Amino acid sequence: MQDEIEAFLGRTLNADAQAKRIETHSAVVFLSGDRALKIKRAIKLPFLDFSTLEQRKAACEAELAVNKPFAPTIYRRVIPITREGDGTLKIDGAGQPVEWALDMARFDETATLDRFAERDAIDAAMATAVADAIANSHAKAAVSRTSAWVESIPAIIQQNADAFRTISAFAPAESDRLERLSRSAYVKLSALLARRNTEGFVRRCHGDLHLANVVLIDGKPVLFDAIEFDENLATIDVMHDLAFTLMDLIRYGCDDAANTVLNRYLEDTAPDNLEALALLPLFVSLRAAVRANIFLYRSAQQGSDQSALDLARSYFTLAQSALVPPPACVIAIGGLSGTGKTAAARLLAPLIGALPGAVVLRSDVLRKRMLGANELDRLPPSAYEPSVTAQVYAHLVAEAGRIARQGHSVIVDAVFAKEDERSAIEAVSTQAAADFVGIFLTADLEVRLQRIRRRSSDASDATAAVAEAQERYDLASVGWTSVDAGGTPQSTADLCAALLPSTSLRRTDVRDG
Repeated sequence: MQDEIEAFLGRTLNADAQAKRIETHSAVVFLSGDRALKIKRAIKLPFLDFSTLEQRKAACEAELAVNKPFAPTIYRRVIPITREGDGTLKIDGAGQPVEWALDMARFDETATLDRFAERDAIDAAMATAVADAIANSHAKAAVSRTSAWVESIPAIIQQNADAFRTISAFAPAESDRLERLSRSAYVKLSALLARRNTEGFVRRCHGDLHLANVVLIDGKPVLFDAIEFDENLATIDVMHDLAFTLMDLIRYGCDDAANTVLNRYLEDTAPDNLEALALLPLFVSLRAAVRANIFLYRSAQQGSDQSALDLARSYFTLAQSALVPPPACVIAIGGLSGTGKTAAARLLAPLIGALPGAVVLRSDVLRKRMLGANELDRLPPSAYEPSVTAQVYAHLVAEAGRIARQGHSVIVDAVFAKEDERSAIEAVSTQAAADFVGIFLTADLEVRLQRIRRRSSDASDATAAVAEAQERYDLASVGWTSVDAGGTPQSTADLCAALLPSTSLRRTDVRDG
């Protein structure tokens, strides 16, 4: 029956020269003009059952209900494909329904994030917008305090392991190692996972946030195709939802974008998400392992398709490497206004520590958050009184400690002109048993002034007058390594990278081609 329906839809919609058919493991989508019709395949898999007409209708209705809040401009309604009295098929006719379809607005298929990732075209602005969209979806998501999510993780690990062994695409020793590392991480993190559940961080999320399920419409990221067939699969820790996007960005080699998404998400959301960084290696690995299994399944469907096998291998490799992160490192980047601290921190962060790189703490941003101001608001002079600045540095130290104690690297970006400020951040590394690197950037006053004058849309309130006043600081006792930051941001970052412990730097090998 479905073959007949698919042939009918193809004939009916193919009058448009831009018509297109897209197939996934569970659905077929017909694109024509500004319209998209999506039907569910009549299949039964371990994690979904669309084998009856009633189940397919229910799945379409559930997909509409779940996705309309994420993408109201895409999802329209559920319509029948009917058998009319004369025996012909009709879209949304008056006859007997023989299939059900989601009626959606067509969007530019080249504008999904995976297409941008393939071109290495996800810049910082796009990555920031993606993080904002995900954070906004989590803010609206319904909280669930059931223990089912935490208890389901061992079963996910087992399902992945069983699939890898059954298909025999990877060496048994490799599959065994991934299972062992995953189970060990789960045991170690089970108390944190349970606490996050009770604190309201388990919510009804999108559940399937790989890059192909985020599209730019009118320049803004829109999340679509959320999981509708199993509430349990989508009722997860918000950081596990985020981890799918992070993992896919890393797999495409978009490490800078992945790090930007993480840092922006942490700025957007509750400070308690800093306590969940220890979960990221497990979450990234789980997401990568599930993705590897999907491509193994797809390869089997298509008769040992080599491209699908290669993709499975890349995700499997990432699943392994995520669970063996480099040791944590605390990096403090000091320097007067205009020396390029923030630019250096952002360039270094993706290279350091556990995937997707270091968390960046910036004094300018933290000061405004503490005072209830937006990042781009200008603060009055009273916000820079010594007593306020002391509170800002105390908060920086506290947050850096929360991050480093979880085994995650952190870069702290602040002036660090005073000895007590430098001593306090150095002590964080000792308490967290992490490496410490203190860097102090220097640049001539004229270079600093030029950079400050060129700034726009930046959290720093520093002016030319502030920069000139800083020339009177006594910096003779700074014991950190001095780096000449008079060149380009990349040359400064390269000089800083040379000072970092080799054990803290990572190089991924999971890019395509």
